[in-house]
Amino acid sequence: MTTVILVFVLVGMFSLMLVSWYNGLVRNKNRVAEAWSGIDVQLKRRTDLIPNLVETVKGYMEHEKSLLENITQLRNQSIAADTIAKQGTAEKQLSMGLGKLFAVAESYPELKSNTQFLELQKQMGTVEDEIQMARRYYNGTVRDNNTAIEQFPTNMIAEVGGFEKASFFELDDPADREVPKVNF
Repeated sequence: MTTVILVFVLVGMFSLMLVSWYNGLVRNKNRVAEAWSGIDVQLKRRTDLIPNLVETVKGYMEHEKSLLENITQLRNQSIAADTIAKQGTAEKQLSMGLGKLFAVAESYPELKSNTQFLELQKQMGTVEDEIQMARRYYNGTVRDNNTAIEQFPTNMIAEVGGFEKASFFELDDPADREVPKVNF
């Protein structure tokens, strides 16, 4: 009788451990999804600001028509991206295009003093900061998720349960990771 009770207790404890591991994997998967939604919200805020920014600078930058068209095209690519990898590439290109726009804007004193442009530039800077914070949080949740999927014994539950590793939202150009060389 004692052996039967001991077996039931052990089976019950093992079952609870399996449930706990499975629930941990579910929790990690949901955190990754929630973290991606945070990035998605910030990217949407940025893409919503771009038409206003382009419209504001259009009158001042008549000679920069191709740059403005390029930014509009990059915005559309960003909106159409359907995977995290494509989104990362599109966002990198869009950031570079916006950087060029703000660099060219320095050549237009009237534009630099336009209050609407200054406000949009400030909002864009705030959104960029929010994107970076959301990206760091997302990549942290992806790290935790992927670690749990690869570690024993949860890797067996992940395989049976169909849990998959998530992709990091990162820079795809290795040159962007290099420390800049400074010569004096």
